Amino acid sequence: MADSKKYSVEVRVWIEEAEGAFLGIGKIWLLENIKKTGSITNAAKEMKMAYRQAWQLVEEMNQRAESPLVEKLLGGKGGGGAKLTEAGERAIAVFYEVEKRIKEFAQKETQNLKF
Repeated sequence: MADSKKYSVEVRVWIEEAEGAFLGIGKIWLLENIKKTGSITNAAKEMKMAYRQAWQLVEEMNQRAESPLVEKLLGGKGGGGAKLTEAGERAIAVFYEVEKRIKEFAQKETQNLKF
């Protein structure tokens, strides 16, 4: 009999909302980079993404979330920047928790594959 490890169930997770895809791994990475760098500009650079695209993604997430995920900090002596709100931190944690549970389910299903 063939080894069932030949096959695997793969999944890619994103969270939908009324207007379509709301949160996927790319936006999660953007949020994580904003947290790490303290700025949308630097987060975009880290991801080799245009600042304008990063800014648009942040604006879209903030508008579509129940409360903003990213807070823009006004410039001053040290310049401006951005930081994640509590909702932004929670979005990352919830996304990874959901993804983990779904991938665990897929892994279990993989053990049952026989063709």
